[in-house]
Amino acid sequence: MKNNKIKIKSSNLNVHYGEKQALFDVDLDIYDKEVTALIGPSGCGKSTFIRCINRMNDVIDICKVEGSITIDDEEIIDKNLDVVGLREKIGMVFQKPNPFPKSIYDNISYGPTIHGLAENKTDMDEIVENSLKKAALWNEVKDRLNEAGTGLSGGQQQRLCIARAISVNPQVILMDEPCSALDPIATAKIEELIDELKKSYTIVIVTHSMSQAVRVSQRTGFFHLGKIIEVDTTEKIFKNPGNKMTQDYITGRFG
Repeated sequence: MKNNKIKIKSSNLNVHYGEKQALFDVDLDIYDKEVTALIGPSGCGKSTFIRCINRMNDVIDICKVEGSITIDDEEIIDKNLDVVGLREKIGMVFQKPNPFPKSIYDNISYGPTIHGLAENKTDMDEIVENSLKKAALWNEVKDRLNEAGTGLSGGQQQRLCIARAISVNPQVILMDEPCSALDPIATAKIEELIDELKKSYTIVIVTHSMSQAVRVSQRTGFFHLGKIIEVDTTEKIFKNPGNKMTQDYITGRFG
């Protein structure tokens, strides 16, 4: 691996929703400026895991998170942590594109406004333009920035959501099945984009598509029933997994 800096580290991570345990002692290292794919059957804990990274589970009353997650060696499962500051470091892209019911411009400027990242309109214009360029969307929307983001095609909406996520200059981007609602052409564009974005960001992607994991990620973690069964380079996981369960899953014997 060219890069051995660990950006995010989870240790003995356990998550309960009420009586039900969703994650069991998850130990997982996520490396800086790489794409880590999380694969596994539905309901195996992949989304729960990434929601721990940006503390989204906080909004669920019955959710209890124990153990440790550090980002750059700073503990984030800490009651006293400034969650707003944490979320500024972490962009999130969901399964279904969810642009705000606002203009394309306002979709991007919303985060930077909240976090006070622009001093004036010129600064903000620059942030909006750069974010859309990084999300490979600028050329398609530059003449319609005042139109509603919801008027874009599904694939464009998802790239708008990626632009919105990177507008606050995060270090990490979490993607929860970002292509599952998209057609193959839109999916290919998002995958190209992920490849470009990893030069600047640490990316964690939850995907149901094995072929997508192979195409976009450098490392893959396989979850099953709330446990991390195996994590390694993507090449090793798909060509020569160390665990029979991983082998069975990727060859389609279950899941």
